[in-house]
Amino acid sequence: MKKILLTLTLALIASTSFAQDIKLPVPNMKQQSLSVVEALQTRHSVRDFDAAKELTDQELSNLCWAACGVARDENHRTAPTARNLQEIRLFAFTKKAVYEYDAKANVLKKKADGDHRALMASNGGNAGFRQDFVMDAPVTLLMVIDYDLFGSQNELAMQMGCVDAGNVSENINLYCQSVGLATVPRATHDKDGIRKLLGFTDKQLPIMNNPVGYEKK
Repeated sequence: MKKILLTLTLALIASTSFAQDIKLPVPNMKQQSLSVVEALQTRHSVRDFDAAKELTDQELSNLCWAACGVARDENHRTAPTARNLQEIRLFAFTKKAVYEYDAKANVLKKKADGDHRALMASNGGNAGFRQDFVMDAPVTLLMVIDYDLFGSQNELAMQMGCVDAGNVSENINLYCQSVGLATVPRATHDKDGIRKLLGFTDKQLPIMNNPVGYEKK
């Protein structure tokens, strides 16, 4: 009887843990959107978000896929990386929690409870500098260079990591413009606070972020 209870308890714990992750819908490859040329011509940064308008799970799925999802096959991504090392990790900061995007599983894996978007609004090193408009965006996507995945942290690795993060950010910028979402690429965030929250070492560098939502009319 004790073994049965133990098994049921462990199963409940496992299912509860799994339920904290978000299994995203399959990305919609047929959604209406502008052409690449139209998105390039009209792309613009937005810093005034409608705080009352959330993104659906389908919109999150489409957004994360556009940023660095699986393309062609499971070994390639929508954003290029040096030697296809895929060293850019994508995190989603929302009102409820912080998640990491698992491109192959199309899952947002929960990494921390609670609203930590304030880490995106402050640079951490200057208490007087904040960009509070970030708090109105329902989600902020953070790009992290993982030098453990790159296999080096020399000057070339650092340079290419920054280029690759820029590729992901540009995917987000163009995708948002093409489907009517609003965003702005940023380098402001509390790196030390993020490292502490997510248990990063100095081999993981939070480098860029894009708050995403709907523009306030």
